[in-house]
Amino acid sequence: MKFKELLIHIKINQQQMNIKLTLFLMAFISTFAVAQEKNYTEIELNIPTNSVIIKGTLLTPLPLSTEKNALVILIPGSGPTNRNGNSTLTKNNSLKFLSEALSTNNIATYRFDKSILSYTKEDKTKIDSLTFDVFVEEAKTVIQYFKTASNFSKIIVAGHSQGSLVGMIASATDVDGFISIAGAGRTIDEILVEQISKQAPFLKDETVRVLAELKKGNMVDEFNPMLISIFNKSVQPFLISWIKYNPQDELKKLKIPILIINGTNDIQVSISDAELLHSANPNSQLQLIENMNHVFKEIKGDLTENMSSYTNPDLPIMKTLPTIITDFVNSI
Repeated sequence: MKFKELLIHIKINQQQMNIKLTLFLMAFISTFAVAQEKNYTEIELNIPTNSVIIKGTLLTPLPLSTEKNALVILIPGSGPTNRNGNSTLTKNNSLKFLSEALSTNNIATYRFDKSILSYTKEDKTKIDSLTFDVFVEEAKTVIQYFKTASNFSKIIVAGHSQGSLVGMIASATDVDGFISIAGAGRTIDEILVEQISKQAPFLKDETVRVLAELKKGNMVDEFNPMLISIFNKSVQPFLISWIKYNPQDELKKLKIPILIINGTNDIQVSISDAELLHSANPNSQLQLIENMNHVFKEIKGDLTENMSSYTNPDLPIMKTLPTIITDFVNSI
């Protein structure tokens, strides 16, 4: 074992001992926690990986008992998204509300910040070399951490949006179930071509050309400047690593219970994507939630209402979502 890996191994073992001790001690003070009007205990839990230290929050339902709870690991979506489902441009507390709701249903959760949030401006080289595979390896490390700790009766991975693909790849081993929430059913190049075709049809051919090269593993130096936000040279390595994964192929590999969830008012991921995933693995369950949008909020109005919910941290999530997830977890 390399020295760096040995240090990580030691740190993980130390953290696992700490979390066991913390849970043990909290069993004696749970009555005081109840007095704080929360139905869960909340621990800031950081997990070392080969890339960064993953920073997250573990919620454990109250009252604590000798019986182990099921654990749902929530993997956030694309962009610099934090453990609550928020970013610099959006604040909706989607993952925070979901985590708290699951605690009410006697299910523990661990949610964490995307690793890119741990980098500083001085880490530009590391950021530029970040790939989709790094996200997958980080998720695997988080899963293994809890698997080794053995504090929970079962482990279920729930990935939201981009986190769905990350989660399904990471769930190939060591988990008891997988949940895709608003996860794409197609490769990222197909999705990008579709989006560009709708928003700027005159850029479709150029988009197809660049993506074809990236799919071969080739960097592209020259392209229409209007596509710079998508194909910036610093982003291309990430796209190259992401584009090789087909969600349908990855879902076929899973031999565990699978739940696929999508909202009928999701303007980012369509119902057809959820149906593609379901068709890829017929043993999966498909649940379409009426009027739910991409950030789990109920939308009965127009596009303006839908978009405004992305920046409304007080708007609750739909109660149907945690109920469906709870039923699935309890059925495993």
